[in-house]
Amino acid sequence: MPFEIDPAAPEVIVRRDFVKRLSAAALAAWGCSGPRELRGEEAMAVEHPPATADACILLWMGGGMAAPDTFDPKHHVPFRAGLPVEEMLSTFPSIPTAVSGLEICQGLEQIAQVMDRATLIRSAVQADLGSILHSRHQYHWHTGYVPPQTVACPHLGSWAAKVLGPRNPVMPAFINIGQRLEGVGESEELKAFTTAGFFGSEYGPMNLPFPEEAARSVRPPGSMTQDRFVNRDRLFRRLIDESPNRNRLSEYQRDSMLRAMDNAYRLLSSEDRQAFDIGLEPETSRQAYDVSHFGRGCLLARRLVEAGARFVEVTTEYVPFLHWDTHADGHQTVARMHREIDQPIARLILDLESRGLLDRTLVIIASEFSRDALIEGVPGSTAVDQATAKVDNVTEMKHYGLHRHFTGGTSVVMFGGGMKRGFVYGKTADQRPLIAVENPVSITDLHATILTALGISPATGFDIEGRPFYVTQDAKGRPVQELFA
Repeated sequence: MPFEIDPAAPEVIVRRDFVKRLSAAALAAWGCSGPRELRGEEAMAVEHPPATADACILLWMGGGMAAPDTFDPKHHVPFRAGLPVEEMLSTFPSIPTAVSGLEICQGLEQIAQVMDRATLIRSAVQADLGSILHSRHQYHWHTGYVPPQTVACPHLGSWAAKVLGPRNPVMPAFINIGQRLEGVGESEELKAFTTAGFFGSEYGPMNLPFPEEAARSVRPPGSMTQDRFVNRDRLFRRLIDESPNRNRLSEYQRDSMLRAMDNAYRLLSSEDRQAFDIGLEPETSRQAYDVSHFGRGCLLARRLVEAGARFVEVTTEYVPFLHWDTHADGHQTVARMHREIDQPIARLILDLESRGLLDRTLVIIASEFSRDALIEGVPGSTAVDQATAKVDNVTEMKHYGLHRHFTGGTSVVMFGGGMKRGFVYGKTADQRPLIAVENPVSITDLHATILTALGISPATGFDIEGRPFYVTQDAKGRPVQELFA
């Protein structure tokens, strides 16, 4: 059934319909036979490129990070009562960086000092999906496919786990840090893309919502002895094998679940699990990251990549109307988010560099879309306006900020992993509408760039129930070669 959105429908109804149809696709994938790698002519003569990165850390600014208030400053007009909304472009002044002539927004002073290690894309664009919902755009960004699909699409990290395998056979190849999947308002939507989809459980993420508690996730719970843990593992396997629902699982999916349990058991029995314990980090190092939930996630990510993790996502956490989801109190909320990300990101880059890991670790700062004071989606879009601070003139501080979802021009920052240093690519207009006017980069081509850095051809495909499915949609992704050193 085609997925259509009624622009007049309340957002909650749209989300429920979205989740219902995604859930149906997920169940279909759960019961399907396993993916078969396309070969020969089917694979379009795929040849994997030489990797410039062995690992990837995705720093996810969940909720819609406004580029004009972070990495793409425009004309700044400070707060004043009566300020016309149409004059509001950036609500923070710009500051210099370590790259001559490059400026970013005030509040990111420490990131500014490591921008000479970065490639800054200022012209990333998102598709206008008709209704600018976080759930749809986050799904699109993480999987490369617009929802819903007839199969459950794998997360980008699951592609890395499947195609490349683990760097360390003990460490999970794909780890997701900082996002609660229960009780956050849109848990079903988050679960829809935070999975391995049709690849099976063994390629899915190890979810660690609380980085300070990650060490608990790699040891038997409470006072459980090793013998009790082994017995419980054996009983669980028996339940899977004898469950009345076992016939709903394909042999591939059932075996994948059992292999995932084998992997977990191997980790629980390994000394490498100490990488999950940020309490073992020296005090001075720990303090540098201990400014926020996200900061502690960055420390954990660094430790896990050091220990051999392949793909780690760290999120500021998407929760409706919190963090980067600045529908109201935009300026004050972004000022807080600056404080939460600035020091940890800068320290992560410097720590990776000092350990000799940055050159082969691709670190990405990204979000599902940007924000604007006036425009929802892109100019001419009929998308329903989600902003709650809808005024013509700023009369109080809660109105001061960028409240509307904007897909016409977004910033992405990339460090290490074979990317150029101190390089800016693309441009957005200086006056509204702030759309990409030079070298626009689609999600498909951005993914192709990330995959190429990791040594995966953007045309890599698998056969799913007799139909080809590619890592970039229809195998059309093209890496932005200008970004590579």
